[in-house]
Amino acid sequence: MAEDSIIVIGGGIAGLTATALLAKQGLPVTLVEAHHQPGGCAGTFRRGPYIFDVGATQVAGLEPSGSHERIYRHLNLPMPQAELLNPACAVDLADGSQPIQLWHDPKRWEQEWRYHFPGSDSFWALTAKLHQSNWGFASHDPVVTPRNAWDLGQLLQALRPATITSGLLSSLTVADLLKLCGCEQDQRLRKFLDLQIKLYSQEPLDRTAALYGATVLQMAQAPLGLWHLQGSMQKLSDDLMHALQRDGGQVLLRHRVVGLELATRGMAWTVSIKTPNGKALELTTPDVVCSLPPQCLRSLMPQGTGMPKAYRQRLMKLPQPSGALVFYGAIDRSALPKNCPVHLQRASKTPGSLFVSISREGDGRAPAGQATVIASVFTATAEWWGLTESTYQERKQTALLAIRQTLESWLDLAPEAWQHQELATPRSFAHWTGRPNGIVGGLGQHPSQFGPFGLASRTPMRGLWLCGDSIHPGEGTAGVSISALMTCRQLMAQRGHQLRVAN
Repeated sequence: MAEDSIIVIGGGIAGLTATALLAKQGLPVTLVEAHHQPGGCAGTFRRGPYIFDVGATQVAGLEPSGSHERIYRHLNLPMPQAELLNPACAVDLADGSQPIQLWHDPKRWEQEWRYHFPGSDSFWALTAKLHQSNWGFASHDPVVTPRNAWDLGQLLQALRPATITSGLLSSLTVADLLKLCGCEQDQRLRKFLDLQIKLYSQEPLDRTAALYGATVLQMAQAPLGLWHLQGSMQKLSDDLMHALQRDGGQVLLRHRVVGLELATRGMAWTVSIKTPNGKALELTTPDVVCSLPPQCLRSLMPQGTGMPKAYRQRLMKLPQPSGALVFYGAIDRSALPKNCPVHLQRASKTPGSLFVSISREGDGRAPAGQATVIASVFTATAEWWGLTESTYQERKQTALLAIRQTLESWLDLAPEAWQHQELATPRSFAHWTGRPNGIVGGLGQHPSQFGPFGLASRTPMRGLWLCGDSIHPGEGTAGVSISALMTCRQLMAQRGHQLRVAN
């Protein structure tokens, strides 16, 4: 390979974004993806006439100066067709009250939370101020986990008085904010926050960083927003693939990276790859961008391949992310409630709190008059491994029935209304995405893992970079795009060049 080549491992949105940005800079870059299609957890699959989004079903960052909009503009791509979600979600606390509607208009949202959570004004005022500080800080493209002088300079340039003030709360959780505002006894508010925040942080409110939670709670409101893509989530991947190939980037699909080794004197990397026909391929490059979960590095780099002992120990101590059970169903649209929202969330002990996405008429996911229904719930990955095949299938069928019956009760559906139904478990996600144990998100956003306390995109091994949902700012297609941009800016600076993406 060329002396200035770069290899990007993993073709999810983070890896695709990194490859497209580097190709735009004119660098010889190759993306290596184990699956037959890109997208990862934001990919899709087809069952007959139905198209299902694998994991992610809604998008942030399409608004002006949003992360996707900035990158699309930088890559000279037309923005994808998308519907602004209003409400973004209807949250049912399963206590007999009306669902809480997440309205896009801040004034209408204020009326909503005042009605459902009287006396919580100080909490919402505080989280709004924290979010404004966060967003102003993020707009300057800081390197949030600095590891050298250049990184630190980028961080300091992004700081403002409001950022420094809000930074004093970096060790607090969302539950601490409730306590500060005198709202800790409002059980309905706590339940709502638990449901919404865990979708993004994989942690409940008493273990989610206050600064992270404050922004999560504002994502649906203007000037931000959540969006429903026309066609499917695959549109993001297809657009990024077009950009990177247009600009000279190479893609190796169905090629699995099985090893990384830092060469003598630490000047180059040997990337060992298994090809589709089972043969071995080795590529040498000075820079590797890894968008896989960082837990993968331990197996890709066994002892003696260049990983410092302290870094290996840190990776060993990383908390285990969650897995998911995802029900994929199809139904006649006439069976659904009138004016059914695209996204719903409902509290439930069994099978757990469900997040539900329902396709729109004409959005390309189902034939006319029908709809796809995707319902997901977090699960511990360990519960699905080490089982005999019969035990696994029995447990899978039990989980499918529990989710389906919950949907039938919630949406008043008859069991015979389903045109299609299947369930994905952590085993399924391990097969589709290659993520260890089938994890579906990054590191939980506990204060000890958030922002400057989390993993850095710049590893202690020269030329090895990380991006993705375990790197600041966390999961979601918008979040991993920001992490990819941060990593590419660092990599380009290391080579003596600048990468600027206009706001």
